[in-house]
Amino acid sequence: MTIGSVAEGPYFDELAVGQRFRSAPGVTLTAGLADVHRSIVGGRLALALDTALCAEVTGAAALAPPNVVWDVAIGQSTVVTHHVKANLFYRGLVFRRAPEIGDTLRTSTEVVALRQNSVRPGRRPTGLAVLRITTVDQLDRPVLDFWRCAMLPLRDPDRTTGHRDDIEAIGTVETAGTAELGAVVEGWDLERFAAATEGAGFADLKVGQSWRVGGGDVVSSAPELARLTLNIAQVHHDTRAGGGRRLVYGGHTIGLAFAQVTRALPRLVTVTGWHGCDHVGPVYEGDTLRSDITVEDLTPLAAGGGLVSLRSRVRADDGPGDGGPGDGEPGQEPDRDVLDWRFVAVLP
Repeated sequence: MTIGSVAEGPYFDELAVGQRFRSAPGVTLTAGLADVHRSIVGGRLALALDTALCAEVTGAAALAPPNVVWDVAIGQSTVVTHHVKANLFYRGLVFRRAPEIGDTLRTSTEVVALRQNSVRPGRRPTGLAVLRITTVDQLDRPVLDFWRCAMLPLRDPDRTTGHRDDIEAIGTVETAGTAELGAVVEGWDLERFAAATEGAGFADLKVGQSWRVGGGDVVSSAPELARLTLNIAQVHHDTRAGGGRRLVYGGHTIGLAFAQVTRALPRLVTVTGWHGCDHVGPVYEGDTLRSDITVEDLTPLAAGGGLVSLRSRVRADDGPGDGGPGDGEPGQEPDRDVLDWRFVAVLP
């Protein structure tokens, strides 16, 4: 049998600053998609679960969960990162509007910076690609805008690309102010939401307050979540590409972290943006994730309630049978840090 060209995404040495990729299909957000997503990562966000309350508070029939929205946008961007070895960070994510069930997401991914890594003996050469991801809906209304940094291998291991862009500052300037981050919930009846829910509200929180979420969440159905969100990165599907063990999609880890946040703060209305999100360690299917949550800043909104800057730090137990600490005695500390996520939520 004669094999022709390989259907695959670009390698690092095939990218150039300014390239745009729009080949990922649009995704219409449906109740079925949201339900399957929730069955994998959980989540107790009231406005995404209670359509009657959603209509009373927002005027919309049904909002799409924000973690579904960002997972689809990230998945659509993987047409550029089919060969990704790791994601280093996401930065500066801002919701421009809150999509509803029935809206369609379309994503454009632009290469904004490239830096080839130093060669390490015994390892295939790699480089870092910073991508600007812009998502709109079916009416071309802005939905999401953020940066992502992916590590990709070179096709030609002997090539020196000369790419030396400074990527450290990209996306770190927090340009989104209170008005911009609060715009997503403008016109929402937060008093009605507060009356219908229980738990800590904005006025009950203090900077520095923290919680350790009781119990962990096992990482399951990892390839299924990647498929659901159009994520085609090989390391999430193919054990060969993952070096003998599939890596879990970063959005899966963030989704479980968010589910744990909604348990600690059941009055959380929605997420309006991320300051940053660093994947500080690998996650594998079968790991159990546990998180600590800290309040970093509080900014009141003119219409009531306010913006709460939260930091979620997630740790992982190894899955059973891996010979790691997850196979040891109950009650021991998890063995590794995997996520450091700083984001902004609205509480009434």
